[in-house]
Formats: sequence, C-alpha cells, structure tokens
Amino acid sequence: MTTRTLHLLCSAAPPVFDIAHVIEDAQTRGWDVCLGLTPTAAHWLSESLDGLAALTGHPVRWQYKFPGQPDLWPAADAVLFAPATFNTVNAWALGLTSNLAIGLAAEATGKRLPVIAMPCTNTALAAHPQFEVSLNTLRTAGVELLHGETGYTPDPVDPDAPLNFPWPTALNALSQVSAQA
Repeated sequence: MTTRTLHLLCSAAPPVFDIAHVIEDAQTRGWDVCLGLTPTAAHWLSESLDGLAALTGHPVRWQYKFPGQPDLWPAADAVLFAPATFNTVNAWALGLTSNLAIGLAAEATGKRLPVIAMPCTNTALAAHPQFEVSLNTLRTAGVELLHGETGYTPDPVDPDAPLNFPWPTALNALSQVSAQA
C-alpha cells in the first residue's frame, strides 16, 4: 500500500477530542497524517499537542509560518476538515483565511486537491441563511461535504445532547479518494 499524505484540519467542536483515534484509524488506512487546528482547537487540545505530534510524526500546526521558513509538512494528497464549525464553514466559503486551518483548506480548494469536509454545528446555527449559502459555495468549488444524510446531522440546540459524530464516514470518503488515484 502506498502512503499518501492527509492534511487533517479540525475546528473547536466536541469531536476534536477524539482526534487521536481518528489519526490512528487514518494511519491504518495508509495515510501519513499532518494535523492542523484552528487556534481554539489548539487551545482545547493544548495538553495533548506533544503526544499528537509524536503520533503523526509531524508538528501539530495552528499558526502560519513566517515568510521564508521551510514548510513543516509534506504536500497534501487530500484534505479532510472535520469537525468544521459554523464559523469555519462560513469563513472558508468567504475566503477569510485568518487562521492556518482555514487558509490550508482554502488553498487546497484552489489547487483542486481532493477536499472533504464534515460540518459540525447545532440546528439553530445550521438554520442561519448564510450557512446554506456557504455550503453551496464550497460544493461549487469542488469540496465534498458530508452533511445531513451523507454525513453529520446537526445536533439539537441543547448543548448537553449526545454527539454522534460519524468519523468512519469521513475516513471512508478518504478511502474513495485513494481508490480514484
């Protein structure tokens, strides 16, 4: 099996706490995983960052590098952005790259790399009119969105409701990318 490079990008939503298991699963599927986080996700995982870097064999990134510094990761063969919050989806669709994770996703979209995203938001935010506009913008740009029946169904507004984020669906979508290469 040929190892391909995955840039796994994550926003700050509860499924990010399962990311070590997701990385391990992706690695067993033949992916060399590089983990990029939004600044808030990096804050949430701050006590795990060294362990996640050891697990992936690459530095965990959440900040842009300085001009002239070498790239710390190999080039991506595919990008998975999950969980992608309401803010992330809207900023990405609008091209607002104020953080590294969104910037990498926007760049990969422009390069026409295989990009898969699984939004993670509650039903109230998903009902905001901009959200559907942003999803349509990303679909038109070639992003495969795993949302609703094809992926994650927004959770109820109740923040204490159980969260069943379908990580296997996202990783299975990556398997399709590998099969098409």
